[in-house]
Amino acid sequence: MKKYFTLLILFFSGVFSFAQPVISPAPPQTQTIALIHATIHIGNGNILEDGMIVFSNGKIIDVRTTAPIADIQTIDCSGKQIYPGLIAASTDLGLNEISAVKSTLDEYELGNLNPNVRALVAYNTDSKIINTVRSNGILLANIIPDGGIISGSSSIMQLDAWNWEDAVYKADQGIHFNMPSLARFSFRNRNNDDPLSNAQKEIDEVRTFFREAKAYYNEPSHISTNLKFESVRGLFDQSKTFYVHCNLVNEMMIATEFAHEFGFKTVIMGGADSWRIADYLKQNNIAVVLAETHSLPILSDDDIDQPYKTPYLLQKAGVLYTITDNDGNSRYRNLAFNAGTAVAYGLTKEQALQAITLNAAKILGIDDRTGTLEKGKDANIVVCDGDILDMKSSNVSMAFIQGRKIDLDNKQKELYDKYEKKYGIH
Repeated sequence: MKKYFTLLILFFSGVFSFAQPVISPAPPQTQTIALIHATIHIGNGNILEDGMIVFSNGKIIDVRTTAPIADIQTIDCSGKQIYPGLIAASTDLGLNEISAVKSTLDEYELGNLNPNVRALVAYNTDSKIINTVRSNGILLANIIPDGGIISGSSSIMQLDAWNWEDAVYKADQGIHFNMPSLARFSFRNRNNDDPLSNAQKEIDEVRTFFREAKAYYNEPSHISTNLKFESVRGLFDQSKTFYVHCNLVNEMMIATEFAHEFGFKTVIMGGADSWRIADYLKQNNIAVVLAETHSLPILSDDDIDQPYKTPYLLQKAGVLYTITDNDGNSRYRNLAFNAGTAVAYGLTKEQALQAITLNAAKILGIDDRTGTLEKGKDANIVVCDGDILDMKSSNVSMAFIQGRKIDLDNKQKELYDKYEKKYGIH
């Protein structure tokens, strides 16, 4: 039996070892670089034609119209577009590799209340999916655990690292609450005669937990340390964000009640129905991380194109929002194209770009470091041959994370090149 088990391990090790080209993280930037003669999209709505961006030691030191510059490595980007690195605000990158292979999943924890679970320590920098999303301009991602009602804390990771310690961009930035469904029917409650009753009990359980955690937080000293209460301490001083995963209006209003009762900085994750209460969310300073626009509406009486229109309606109401791509097939790499679809339904291109750069950075609390191409910020830069929001013309040719030029190769590109040669396709 041991013999067959060993052979099985060797087989799958071989499969996974040949499933990806060997790509090593880029070394730290040692030489000042200037990207010149490009159209630069700052990320805050402004565009600089024939622009130049200069960065050194991982930081942007100048952004201006192209001018002669001496003793600096220059890269001519004529005809190209330069963007801030895109930010995926809701992912399980590095935690979920192949859904059908249990041994590659590390996103769930047993139990209902797990605020002390930390996604970052399970993050796998060798994930084969990471290279595919980098090739589409995504340089930062919020890594979120799953399972239970309170699933734990998420961290923002930069997507070019040897290990999770190197990858951390901002650790334990928020706590995630999976709101029980308040729909009259849900698969989770399908065996319950009164599905809303069970959901309400779970919500009350979470409310009780936070009341006890607040009492613990207000105590000057403790006889013993409670790890669960300690893990949510940052929610009460707003150094951490309270992320509530929900879609319906009544669910989002309960999330707002939590924000008022406990003083939490609250963000809605999903928010399919957020357009219905956009003014309410704005008044209560609630940000929204929208699910992908490439989806169907959640209610049968909604317009079929409602997910496409929702970003514009939130923009119009002044709600801070970002867009994600949680589709199980595309696995985040279509983030830019989800934002591009919203352009056809009301957003300008710069508003759509800002939604997945600066807006995402603001929601994640990293806008002092990234999200725009401005002096003093990290050199997280994407160079694209076409429009990054357009699936047809987008082709990311270069990318830099904190000034390091990263390798954009991946298995999908390798297969494309292989069969292009085999069949003589040009």
